[in-house]
Amino acid sequence: MQKIRKAVIPAAGLGTRFLPITKSMPKEMLPVVHKPVIQYVIEEAYHSGITDILIITGKGKRSLEDYFDKNNEIENNIYLDDLDRILDELNIFFIRQKEVKGLGDAIRYAESFVNDDSFAVMLGDTITIPPCIHELMAVHEKYNAPIIAVERVPWEMVDHYGIISGADLERDDFLIEHLVEKPSPQSAPSNLAILGSYILTHGIFNAIQQTSPGKNGEIQLTDALNILNCQQKMYAHLFSGRRYDIGNKPDWLKANIELGMQDKELGKDITGFIENLCRK
Repeated sequence: MQKIRKAVIPAAGLGTRFLPITKSMPKEMLPVVHKPVIQYVIEEAYHSGITDILIITGKGKRSLEDYFDKNNEIENNIYLDDLDRILDELNIFFIRQKEVKGLGDAIRYAESFVNDDSFAVMLGDTITIPPCIHELMAVHEKYNAPIIAVERVPWEMVDHYGIISGADLERDDFLIEHLVEKPSPQSAPSNLAILGSYILTHGIFNAIQQTSPGKNGEIQLTDALNILNCQQKMYAHLFSGRRYDIGNKPDWLKANIELGMQDKELGKDITGFIENLCRK
């Protein structure tokens, strides 16, 4: 079976949960320790064997394109040198979503980039530890079908997520029966929440065309996946690691703390600081 070599990264969202910071800065450029969050996403794709990446941007996102230009002015900086090395081995393309009309609409822009290949979808403001997309690739090889990463969330939080119901298979895999966008805790079929990493097939584009706009006139990817699920088998995989949605402030702070404590340069100072705080 053909390996997954292409990734699509939607990065056109407005970042309203992070105002006022995102008034002049894309949320994908929020710093996490030494790097903007979108660099973690690019690195996850690179280390998972991805070679071609399409980033879907929008109004006010030009700094994303500038960031992934190669550095020619500053020499001997370990962080920039590491980024340039990765950029040498990746093909990164950009396209603008003409208006913010939902995640499903954003994915629609990737059709000509994808052609007939299966591809990864990774949100531009989400960090997974360990890399989730690498885990999904192994599941895709087993089923040769669309795969959605999920995580268990508290029942009182299910109305913040797309939720799946499915039949249990082996090793944290599920055959998807139904998907619903942000159900109430009383009506949710499970607490298995879609966390924002996917392996999709070309059939998703036809499903998006059949999807009617929902709230605020947006095309929800969850609704399109429901249509696709009626046309072919789809699977969910319970991610074994941790996900940080950098679009919200608590996760942004948690990611800085965890990755800061693991950092070779800063880890000792950060860990000592936190330990001292806990003693007070």
